[in-house]
Amino acid sequence: MIGVDAYALGWVAVELHDGAFARAILATTLYEVVVNGSGAAVIGVDVPLGMMPDRWRVADALVAEQLGPRRGSVSRIPPEPVWNEPNFAAANKRCRELTSQGLNRQAWSLRRKVLEANTLWQRHPTLLFEAHPELSFRTMAGEPLEHARKTWAGQNHRRQLLACNGIDVPDNLGPAGQAPAHDIFDAAAIAWTAHRRATGEAYSSPSPPEDNGNGVYAAIWA
Repeated sequence: MIGVDAYALGWVAVELHDGAFARAILATTLYEVVVNGSGAAVIGVDVPLGMMPDRWRVADALVAEQLGPRRGSVSRIPPEPVWNEPNFAAANKRCRELTSQGLNRQAWSLRRKVLEANTLWQRHPTLLFEAHPELSFRTMAGEPLEHARKTWAGQNHRRQLLACNGIDVPDNLGPAGQAPAHDIFDAAAIAWTAHRRATGEAYSSPSPPEDNGNGVYAAIWA
């Protein structure tokens, strides 16, 4: 099982074998992760998969409600046509036309990776699924996490949660150690959810996933 987190230079992934840490991977493209994934049954990604044609997604609002002080880590994902615009100004205008509300720049900054991930998801709909690390950690802890992921206290708590769930992230990660620590922990948390997905323990928000009317179902799993 593999969990993948997008970061500034590409993608960082954590692979589990039988629920335990196996290795960390750095990749320029998500396709590289899929190709080098040792035949993983499922791959969780921290990127929105599946958009609605003319409205915001239900999944993002539901997950934000569950995260308490960490709700700011969830961006509302605009309708699919917005992502086809060439720049933020045009995308923001299109978003207002469809939803009567403006587009978040944080969401728009994900555009390249969102398009890359969704293209790959269309080719491998049963292999890839969407997860959110803060929801994964919240599920492990049984409550929202108090400290942000980039703080010392936040990283220490997340590492402890992973260890309590059988995922001991080693100090030496090879080339993958070049990625920020919080992104590696996020990838590990998504890998934990991937293991739960493969074993039938994961749940989706919403449940059942939201149908966009064109055979695409959007949900965030944990």
